[in-house]
Amino acid sequence: MTTATTMVAAGGALLLAVTLGCGAGGASKKAESSRPGPTRDPMEITVSPELAKQIQVGEPQWGQVAGTLRISGRLEADETQIARVSAPVTGRITELSVVEGQTVKRGDIVARIHSTQLSEAQSNFLKAVSQRRLAERAVDRARRLLEADVIGEAELQRREAELAQQNAELASLRDQLKLLGMSEVALERLETSRTVNSFSQVVATIDGTVMERKVTIGQFVQAAESVCVLADLSRLWLVADVPEQAAGAVEVGKQVEAEVPALPEQKLKGKLTFVSATVNPDTRTVRIRMDVANPRGRLKPAMLATMSLLDAAENHRIVPVGAVVRESNQDYIFVQTAGQSYRLRRVSLGMELEGKYVLLEGIQPGEKVVLDGAFHLNNERKRLALQGSS
Repeated sequence: MTTATTMVAAGGALLLAVTLGCGAGGASKKAESSRPGPTRDPMEITVSPELAKQIQVGEPQWGQVAGTLRISGRLEADETQIARVSAPVTGRITELSVVEGQTVKRGDIVARIHSTQLSEAQSNFLKAVSQRRLAERAVDRARRLLEADVIGEAELQRREAELAQQNAELASLRDQLKLLGMSEVALERLETSRTVNSFSQVVATIDGTVMERKVTIGQFVQAAESVCVLADLSRLWLVADVPEQAAGAVEVGKQVEAEVPALPEQKLKGKLTFVSATVNPDTRTVRIRMDVANPRGRLKPAMLATMSLLDAAENHRIVPVGAVVRESNQDYIFVQTAGQSYRLRRVSLGMELEGKYVLLEGIQPGEKVVLDGAFHLNNERKRLALQGSS
């Protein structure tokens, strides 16, 4: 073999070796790049210095928390301070002196009624007065005749019995006239003047406000028919219907706070004075009530209110609303794991009260959590998770 041939063969071998070597190296790099890298936990995040400025970290605080049941209520007139003013006689309304919402005093004239029933009762009363006077004279005359031995004892006793009967009839007619609305002074005036008055006055029986006016001028009313309804509104009832499931914890004396939307600056505080002993079978609720003072009359019957029934305060760990992340109907809080790293952890929360939640489970004592800014932190966590999955 010539020298030229030998050199050509050696060069080919060298080229082949270089080519094979390059191929092997490329394959090695490709294999390394195809290996799976470390996976990122989507529930963890390490914050940047910019984001760190938007969050606040600390431990859940302990605080006194009272359990609260909030229910809708309404104001009503105190039923023990309501009076139905009725017509004392049968007759026709000739005068009506009140309108709804008007304030009246006890004894004020509400209406006047023209009544033939009243005039007949007065006529009978005057007849009975005359009969009694005749019977009294007969007894006096019989006593004088008995002293003169003109009549016997039996005749005097008979006339005394007639006088007793007349007195009984007169007393009955007097009571009847009182039931028809006549006062003792009016009866004395009737007996003295012997003048029949066929007009009856309907008077207010309590100090209060006219809640309803039941009649109109010219209307014919029966005795005992309602003319108007009065209510003393200086004290009202705040009533509500508690669901049957929550009624077991409700009892008389329980502390109550209430808000009236119509008077947002006024807070009502007190205790339950009544809890119904029965459940309404239609609504499955239990009626409760609190007495409310209303000296200035600002509260009105039928106003809506929100009642908060308070339990005794207990010591609980609490976290601000800004610490809670709500996802898939579950509650989460960011827990600091190391430095500026945080992990989203599921927790169990209790009631919300004045911008804070009661922390029941999920955070151990001594662990630090994101107290404020969890919303921004969670948005950044989601963004990074989307980038990692693309």
